[in-house]
Amino acid sequence: MKVTRVAYSHRINELKYSALAEQARRLGRVRSEVWQRYGSVSGVGAGLRDRQVRDRWLADGTHERFGVLANAWKETVRDAMADIAASLASAKVDVRRAISRRTSDPQERKRLYAALKADRWADDSFLARQVRKHWGRGRNRTHNQIVVRADQHHCLADGRGRLWLAVPGLRRRQMVRIPLNTSVAPTGTLRLILCEGTVEVHHQIDAGTMRTSQKPCGPATIGVDKGYSEALTDSDGNHHGVELGALLSTESDRRKAKGQRRAKLRSIANTARTRGDHAKADRIARNNFGTAKRARRRARWESMVRTETFTAVHRVVDKAATVVAEDLTATFNGRRSLGRNTNRRLAAWTKGVTAEALKSVSERRGSALVHVNAAYTSQACHRCGSLARRYGDRLHCTWCRVVWQADVNAAINILQRIGDPDIALHTSHQRVKQILQERADRQRIRLPIQDSSPAPPERRANHPIRSVMSKREEAGAR
Repeated sequence: MKVTRVAYSHRINELKYSALAEQARRLGRVRSEVWQRYGSVSGVGAGLRDRQVRDRWLADGTHERFGVLANAWKETVRDAMADIAASLASAKVDVRRAISRRTSDPQERKRLYAALKADRWADDSFLARQVRKHWGRGRNRTHNQIVVRADQHHCLADGRGRLWLAVPGLRRRQMVRIPLNTSVAPTGTLRLILCEGTVEVHHQIDAGTMRTSQKPCGPATIGVDKGYSEALTDSDGNHHGVELGALLSTESDRRKAKGQRRAKLRSIANTARTRGDHAKADRIARNNFGTAKRARRRARWESMVRTETFTAVHRVVDKAATVVAEDLTATFNGRRSLGRNTNRRLAAWTKGVTAEALKSVSERRGSALVHVNAAYTSQACHRCGSLARRYGDRLHCTWCRVVWQADVNAAINILQRIGDPDIALHTSHQRVKQILQERADRQRIRLPIQDSSPAPPERRANHPIRSVMSKREEAGAR
């Protein structure tokens, strides 16, 4: 398993950064050329691979107008073609859903799936129409990246313990040496990303060599529920990553206040420009509408969120050989109106980071990750299975007469779903609700009346179980 690590430049001078920025700008034109020619249905229909594109450009002289070294633009072509293939693979997921909705014939469905997988969809009118519908024409917006091949760079250490990364420049045998803030030399193919005067060096390492990968997992099977105030809550009743909610809420509120102040200044600048006072409008724009500080603060905040989330997942894996969780990659349509402030804070819900942490940490430490259907796990009582009422972090079960901690109850429900024969991962939420209601009704009918003494007929008639039975008997009689 490979994981990506990022090293940063340390006080790189302006001349070196300008040379790298110019190279990235020229390579951005190469990406745009690739997307313009091969980032559409007609381009992909030609069936060319990156090596064929490179050979064609070498033959017709297209490479001469790029103004960069051969290895640089060839690696950029390979990377852009890989991006095109990834976007097409993402669109094929929606096309497969359209195929399953269109036909119920297994043979026809198998034929369409095979043609789509083998990229023979251009010969079928239905597949070609669906690919055009779900895969829009792409466009390149990346002009700040340089891909460096593994044998085109090397690292040197000076006498002060500083590590320098040497990468090719715009001219042959001219290397640009970048001071790094790490003592670990990047290896393999590198991706340099230029951002606000800083060079980010992205490289991949083997996860087995990481220190956390040597730590074994625990022996238990634990269900976990993703929350907002905390990263994870397990079925044992423990909360992990309790600082996550404060990080999300504080940063969301700060961005709201900052955005309001920036909007007010923008209104003042627009008013001044309307009056003809361009000097004042330019002065406000120059001193208040920059993005460098905002980008740095956002990077620090995202790093803190990732650290809190990954630490929480490690604590869960310390106890669990099998982690049962909901599928956080699924998308849900619609949202309850919880107020503007609450909806704004929930918009920063980091379920993507949690899904990444669960997958990578489980694989590195040898723990099994099992995804289950999470429909109604936060609304059903884990003891009796009936749908309850939730108020904040409390779940009130009207049948059991018990108030549960909502996140712990959801984690227990998720753990119980691992062996559920009726509720599969992709069972619709309507069907899940129907199954839960049927189970709750069966359980209530079998329960005895809790009064040991014989009850009068009028009391038995008013008992909840008796009321359900009498109503069903009356409905059957009708």
